[in-house]
Amino acid sequence: MTRIDTRGTAPPRRAWLGLAVLILPVLPVSMDITVLYLAMPTVTEQLAPSATQQLWILDIYAFLMAGLLITMGNLGDRIGRRTILLGGATVFGLASALAAFAPNAGALIAARALMGLGGAMLLPSSLALISSLFTEPRVRATAIAAWTAFAAGGSAIGPIIGGVLLHKFWWGSVFLINTPVVLVLLALGPFLLPEHRAAGRGPPDLPSVVLSIAGILLMVYAVKEAAAAGMTVSTAVAGVFGMVVLLAFVWRQQRLAEPLLDLRLFRHGRFRLAVASSLVATLSGGGMGSLTSVYLQSVAGRNALDAALLGIPGAMAVCVSSMCGAGVARRLGVRNAFGFGLGAAAVGNLLLLGISVDSGITWYMAGSIIVGIGYGIVLMLVPDLAVAAVPPERAGSAVGISETSIELGNALGLSLLGSLAALVFRSGSDFAPTLGETLARTYHDPALADAAQRSFVTGMHVATTTGAGLLVLAATAAVLGSRSIDPTTV
Repeated sequence: MTRIDTRGTAPPRRAWLGLAVLILPVLPVSMDITVLYLAMPTVTEQLAPSATQQLWILDIYAFLMAGLLITMGNLGDRIGRRTILLGGATVFGLASALAAFAPNAGALIAARALMGLGGAMLLPSSLALISSLFTEPRVRATAIAAWTAFAAGGSAIGPIIGGVLLHKFWWGSVFLINTPVVLVLLALGPFLLPEHRAAGRGPPDLPSVVLSIAGILLMVYAVKEAAAAGMTVSTAVAGVFGMVVLLAFVWRQQRLAEPLLDLRLFRHGRFRLAVASSLVATLSGGGMGSLTSVYLQSVAGRNALDAALLGIPGAMAVCVSSMCGAGVARRLGVRNAFGFGLGAAAVGNLLLLGISVDSGITWYMAGSIIVGIGYGIVLMLVPDLAVAAVPPERAGSAVGISETSIELGNALGLSLLGSLAALVFRSGSDFAPTLGETLARTYHDPALADAAQRSFVTGMHVATTTGAGLLVLAATAAVLGSRSIDPTTV
């Protein structure tokens, strides 16, 4: 039984105003996954982080969100989605201010981790509350499309916002812009948003919370350390132990009356399709986004503002296609829509093979637009399927799982595909760990600088082609392996 305190049935205008308040924080929370792509050269110059610290600065935010989303989605179902939403906004706002004025790399990593905690509290609750505001499926799908456009668009425009701000202000401004959005949510949320909690459910299982977070972070640590410094005994032990912890987590969920992760959700073919597709799409997208940002500045020689402007067409493609995703699914069917979106993203990644040291901006523009179309369609369908596949009292948990796949995919794209590109880059010669460091050391040696740039482009080609291969496999599985999914409905 679910208790919903809406202070009366919300009229349509109030429901839409509530939606506007819900999607406000989604933009900065999603944007902060990618906002540092173009800012990293400046951050590196100012704070002098090591190569490993650079990776942690970029993706500790997304990894910590991935580790906490399931917990926070479940917690929102139990103690109140609006309560968790507003608490997350407070944490996110304060952490953003700390990040903006971080005096060193360690402080920035810690602030980004705290931002990840706030983001994990915000995202599942904001999306799950849509099911409380809009109960009619078609209207709810429209509302979710708007939410998704902001979520997907935030990741897409993050580098653009970062580049524009860096042109006028210091690097910390990319975080400080979160503050006004958080203040608006805290001011209007208590009046426009309903509280929603499932009655008769006990508190979350604390051992499950610890196991889920520990398992994900241990696996993340193992992947990152292996990529940065090679496989060592300690790295292998951390990876194996992380896997054992995750298996223990799954085993515990199967035996609890009220599990933190309801494994029964995966019995829904539509839910499985959504989670798998979002993981692969965002993994390839995270790798492509970070690598092309380095290419535009360190190879093509564009400044942060020019690189940001070049990203606008791709960001617009994501926003527009995410609004059209429901229509595509109605015309093609759910599994064919996923196949089309994943296939388009694969084509866009492959177009980056036209990029070289001497030219390639046109190829980048074309690839980013086609990738944006594909990603927009996939990422719009994911939250709608997640919410529609479960009863309202489980919406927060379902959203937590689907959003975990998105954030984990983004972070894995940075670590796995980024590390693959770095491995190819360093195999070419005795280069520094990153292209930026290598170029700084080869100021008086143009030939070596050119060789480093060419090696980086080769590594980028290998990584984005690998991403395209994963997308093709996912598209094939979506079209051929999901026959139980109704092909005519979203």
